Amino acid sequence: MTASTPLLFQPIQLRGITLPNRIVIPPMCMYSAEEGFATDFHMAHLGKFAIGGAGMVILEVTAVSRDGRITHGDLGIWTDEQAKKLAPIAAFLKSEGSVPAIQIGHSGRKGSMQRPWKGNGPLTPENIADGDTPWQPEAPSPVPLADGWLTPRELDLDDMKRLRGAFADATKRSVDAGFESVEIHCAHGYLLQTFLSPLGNFRNDAYGGDLEGRMRLSLEIAEDVRAALPDNLPLFVRISAVDAIEGGWEMEDSLTFARELKARGVDVIDCSSGGQSPKGATNFKLVREPGYQVPYAAEIRREVDMMTQAVGLITDPHHAESILQAGDADLIAIGREALYNPFWPRHAADAFGLDPDFKTWPPQYAWWLDKRAAGQRAQASS
Repeated sequence: MTASTPLLFQPIQLRGITLPNRIVIPPMCMYSAEEGFATDFHMAHLGKFAIGGAGMVILEVTAVSRDGRITHGDLGIWTDEQAKKLAPIAAFLKSEGSVPAIQIGHSGRKGSMQRPWKGNGPLTPENIADGDTPWQPEAPSPVPLADGWLTPRELDLDDMKRLRGAFADATKRSVDAGFESVEIHCAHGYLLQTFLSPLGNFRNDAYGGDLEGRMRLSLEIAEDVRAALPDNLPLFVRISAVDAIEGGWEMEDSLTFARELKARGVDVIDCSSGGQSPKGATNFKLVREPGYQVPYAAEIRREVDMMTQAVGLITDPHHAESILQAGDADLIAIGREALYNPFWPRHAADAFGLDPDFKTWPPQYAWWLDKRAAGQRAQASS
């Protein structure tokens, strides 16, 4: 590394962990687990991102309880046995040079739904006949996401105590499985974000009402997870910076929330948006263009003085570098672009002329590619 090395490829330290570059694969649900257990698919799916050169790979949201799944295909970590199935994945990611991380969460009122390619809505009689038995979701208030969705059970104080324990236990299992960072899912209309948003939280006790009350459970869980996480490992929180719906969560709320999270030992805010809609994880009303969510990361980074992760249709390496150079974020998340091109980080390095001899590639690939390049050069000169 030199002073001229693009920031995208400069290491960054998060507590006691060093990422080799600033490129992160964010959580992306695959809905392909079996009773919460990882399968061979997950190893192949996630492993290619590490081979592709990402600095950190974050597993998809992994449910802290059985009722916290979104679909029957969700990963889970509510048992030690499930965590043991994740351990080889964490080990492989680390062996290939990526930092293995995991997102933990609870579906809330979006639980017991279809896999996206089967409709992405409430379970139908056909889904149930195929074996996807419904369960009653849980939420801050007994209000369904929309017409036709299941009415969730309102969590009481004992439930929330149980939930806090589930997040702490999931964190301990994650560390035992070899993950070196944990991200709490407080976004996209799932349980914790529904507590945060006035569009989903209609409680009149200490966990509802004003912003302080609506933040209470998420902040308590952040404290619990931080306490369960070794001091040398970083803690991320993914938020929906705005609901993008009138009367919902606003950017000023996110700034207040981020300050409180920082005070509780959170290291990075992962800035997404939306979710309080049946149209999908992110809000369909937002205008999606390259970097459309970067301003949220930039504002939190400047106003709260803490690290942020930028997401949102970042597909060009030079665009990613410009975000970092502008001081708008510390990390760049490449999600769906990585599904399209798992080797995006390595191709990005090539775009900056950093590795013409493939020396940073796994040796199993590098010698083939170097030979291929030599052949191309010879053909071009003939």
